[in-house]
Amino acid sequence: MSDTPSYQKVEEYQNRLKKLEEIKNLSITPFPYSFSPTHSCEEIKSLFSSSDIGHSDDAASGSTSLIRAGGRLVLFRAMGKNAFGQIQDETGRIQIMFNRDLTKVIGLDENAEIKPLKFIEKKIDLGDIIGIEGNIFKTQKGEITIFAKKVTLLCKSLLPLPDKHGGLADKGVRYRKRWLDLICNATSKEKLILRSKIINEIRRFFEKENFLEVETPILQNTYGGAEAEPFKTHLLALHQDMYLRISLEISLKKLIIGGLHKIFEIGKVFRNEGLDRTHNPEFTLLEAYATYFDYNSVMTFVENLFEFVAMAIHGKTQLSVTNENKEEIIIELKAPWKKMTMKEAIINYAKIDVNNLSDEEMKKLLQEKTKLEEKEIQEATRGKLIALIFEEFVEIHLIQPHHITDHPIETTPLCKPHRDPSANKEQMVERFESFICGNEICNAYSELNDPILQRKLLIEQSLKKENGNKTAHPLDEEFIEALCQGMPPTGGFGIGVDRMVMLLTNASSIRDVIYFPIMKPED
Repeated sequence: MSDTPSYQKVEEYQNRLKKLEEIKNLSITPFPYSFSPTHSCEEIKSLFSSSDIGHSDDAASGSTSLIRAGGRLVLFRAMGKNAFGQIQDETGRIQIMFNRDLTKVIGLDENAEIKPLKFIEKKIDLGDIIGIEGNIFKTQKGEITIFAKKVTLLCKSLLPLPDKHGGLADKGVRYRKRWLDLICNATSKEKLILRSKIINEIRRFFEKENFLEVETPILQNTYGGAEAEPFKTHLLALHQDMYLRISLEISLKKLIIGGLHKIFEIGKVFRNEGLDRTHNPEFTLLEAYATYFDYNSVMTFVENLFEFVAMAIHGKTQLSVTNENKEEIIIELKAPWKKMTMKEAIINYAKIDVNNLSDEEMKKLLQEKTKLEEKEIQEATRGKLIALIFEEFVEIHLIQPHHITDHPIETTPLCKPHRDPSANKEQMVERFESFICGNEICNAYSELNDPILQRKLLIEQSLKKENGNKTAHPLDEEFIEALCQGMPPTGGFGIGVDRMVMLLTNASSIRDVIYFPIMKPED
């Protein structure tokens, strides 16, 4: 027999458990199978706010027809022969009035010793879910109220709600016990509901642009498409190890090779990495690929996507966001966004011209001015050193939308070499990353479709892996075989959906926009 869980040791749990037995002894079903509301709380307020309905002197008649509403009891106060409360559903709250003589409790025998109003007061607790049937009226203060003629207990809650004054302030509890957060914090609920609307608008934009939504496997024999350490699992049926995908890229490119021309996927990916304000090991990724696009046409597409979604959600392209210093900043998403190469951004924002620095000078700069590990700095190639300087000294300054183009080839093995001979000579690739509020929000390429070069670059990555680099790409011969079949010129990009939602809802942490973020278990 397992130990009694801690939540059952709470005194309030025991008190409510006792009430539950008393309710059953009154032949009332505490967990009925169904209830059919006619209106939500918000619909009631909207429909009757301007109606000529009765005030408190004729509350029992009120609106001409009976309505039914269901929700969680979040407030209750007895006042002699009447009592007032509030129920809360997904749309909001509405006031309820109970009356000693006219309110009935469904299932309570008329001859029972306890009367309906006393039953509501003594046996129903805050947090219980109840159904109300009655008339609508306005109090003398003009508040829309349901006069409860019938009350149905829909679910007896055995644990109390958080203290109504202290609320649910502990973020750890809010994230771990999201159900309590949704009950107590309207702002949290609004952000998470808005998340669903944002994803719906993303899909609507892609449909408008004639993209096909597809689904690709989460379990993979070989992972790839990003620099990340995977989660590993084992498939018993085939007696083989498998990996949770770290990216959508390789599978989507195989579909492009197969003849699909415009495709996108919104799906979960998994990277065995740290947790912070913008990272969660399980997150939602949007990836899209279009034949005959390059990174320039993808840039325009991404700008149009953000502009479309912002207009759909907020009716404007200007967003008010709060930075880490609690300052309000206006972000303008309207196209075109600022565009500069990685080297130009380093000169512009860090006042460093990497063209005039030797490898040793860049290493010394990173050693003295950053907290990067010595091994990472010493093993970095010239291109990687440039990328590290950008990450450490520039990203924080990219508040308004920026496209940072022309990255060193060391940053990705999946991108076309730059078409400009001078940039190609410096081993730059046609890649851009988009930044807003100092966070990377999009990664895009002119996709590499030369199988010979692709295999060479992946072999170089696999050698790094053999030397202990856990985030390097493995060699995927099946992917190379697919490329040998021929992939047309293609542009592709990936957007972290959670970060996009953070931006559009002014959330300070990725945990605020994920229903159940990864958390350390409670002891």
